[in-house]
Amino acid sequence: MKFESRSLYLKKRFPLRISRGEIAGGENLFVSVTEGGLTGWGEMAPGASEGAATVAEGAAQLQAFCEGGLSWAIHDIWDAARKAGVGACALAALDMALWDLRAKQAGMPLYRLLGLARRGVVSSLTVGINPPEVVRERVPLLLARGARALKIKLGSTDGIEADKAMFAAVVEAAAGSGAALRVDANGGWSLEEAREMMGWLAARGAEYVEQPLVHGAEDQLPALFKDRALPVFVDESCRFSSDIPSFASCVDGVNLKLMKCGGITEALRIVATARAFGLKTMIGCMGESSVSIAAGASLSALFDYIDLDSHLNLDPDPAAGAPFDDGITLPADRPGHGGTLRHA
Repeated sequence: MKFESRSLYLKKRFPLRISRGEIAGGENLFVSVTEGGLTGWGEMAPGASEGAATVAEGAAQLQAFCEGGLSWAIHDIWDAARKAGVGACALAALDMALWDLRAKQAGMPLYRLLGLARRGVVSSLTVGINPPEVVRERVPLLLARGARALKIKLGSTDGIEADKAMFAAVVEAAAGSGAALRVDANGGWSLEEAREMMGWLAARGAEYVEQPLVHGAEDQLPALFKDRALPVFVDESCRFSSDIPSFASCVDGVNLKLMKCGGITEALRIVATARAFGLKTMIGCMGESSVSIAAGASLSALFDYIDLDSHLNLDPDPAAGAPFDDGITLPADRPGHGGTLRHA
């Protein structure tokens, strides 16, 4: 099995601002594994908290691990890579490439190889933290793109009054569209602010709030959960399936990202663990192209909520294979997960 990697710069059409800062684009690592004339593709969006802060770091980790050769069993490869210290985001690239390859060797779309249907629920399109006047311009563009749900980033460093003004602008701009309104605070609120905002947002039609408290404040979740005005999902607080038991009794659901958990292999474990605890499930993304989005979309049938939209904010997307149809990000209906570089 031959392993190769290359890096590409992904420029965002609109810079994305969340509670922790603003991102206009970045270098991603694209990996390929080839065997018997077939190639599987994977992608890494780097992140320090995901185990590889740069594409160079991720590439070095994967090159060192793959030099010893790769076995047939993807689950064994995943476990060995974790033990070898490969960062989750780098492992995600290798893992999705291996699943893509195996599905192509089987002549089946990945979703079918996994025993899933080619379906998914509506995917949220993201509204980053912006002044109300910018929000009023941006939301109609997303609705024109086909958005049926909006993920509104809150947790502004300017405080909850700025959050309220922004959310009110979203409500105004989306009036009459029927679009669902969802909130992600990215850990930007204190416990007291979260309580106030959840009540305020519930009165204005928000469906749920994601990561209201900063990662590391999980001990405050029981107090927030007790009289919650909205369902609570965790994101940054949940990286691997082993994290779930510690907070399962004080959240309504978990959001997984392939870059956080190390790819499809662990994503399947997270879903199984969450379901065992009676939790709702969500899949999100980081700054990823259609390669990684296609891999995530192959699992769509497993999730209650989906945020697979980062490829729609690239200028241009260097990859293809994750069609957005009637508000839903679907896996391509061909062997593999469907994602591939346009000029591979």
